Amino acid sequence: MNAVEIAIKMETDAIKFYKEASDKCNHAVGKKMFLSIAEDEKRHLDMLSELLKGLDFKIQEASPMKNMKTIFEEMKHEMMERVEATKDELEAFKIAADMEKHGVEFYKKAASDAPTEKERNLFERLVHEEEQHYAVFANTYFFMSDTGNWFMWEEHSIVDGGTPWA
Repeated sequence: MNAVEIAIKMETDAIKFYKEASDKCNHAVGKKMFLSIAEDEKRHLDMLSELLKGLDFKIQEASPMKNMKTIFEEMKHEMMERVEATKDELEAFKIAADMEKHGVEFYKKAASDAPTEKERNLFERLVHEEEQHYAVFANTYFFMSDTGNWFMWEEHSIVDGGTPWA
C-alpha cells in the first residue's frame, strides 16, 4: 500500500473510533468534541480519496482549534459542572491523543516522501490539523482527569494575579 492508501485506512479507522467514543461518552462536551474531530477526519478522507482517484481537488482549510473554542463557548455551563469522567472516557481520550500523535508522525514522513507537490501540500496540511487534534485530546484528557489542576494551569492568570508569564 502506498502512503495515500494507508492514510485513507487511518482516517477511516479514526472516524469509526471517534463516532463510537462519542456514543459512549457521558459528558456532552466530550460527545460533541469527538463528533467534531470525526467531521475533520471525514474531510481528510474525502481529500485523500480524491487524490487516490487522481481527481483534481482543492485542499480544504479548517481550524480544529477554532471549532473546539466554539464548542467550549457554546457549552460553557456544562464545562463548569464538576467533571466525573469514567475510566473508559479517559481511556478514549488517551487513545485518541495517541492516534493523532501517530498520525502527525505518519503525515510528516509521507510529506517528505511525497512524489508530487500536491500530495506534499495535502500531507503538510494534515500534519497541521492532526497536531491540533492531538492538542485538543491531550488537553481534554488533562481536564477530565484532573479538572482542578487543569483550571490552575490553564487559567494561571487567576492564580498568579494576571502576570503574563506564558
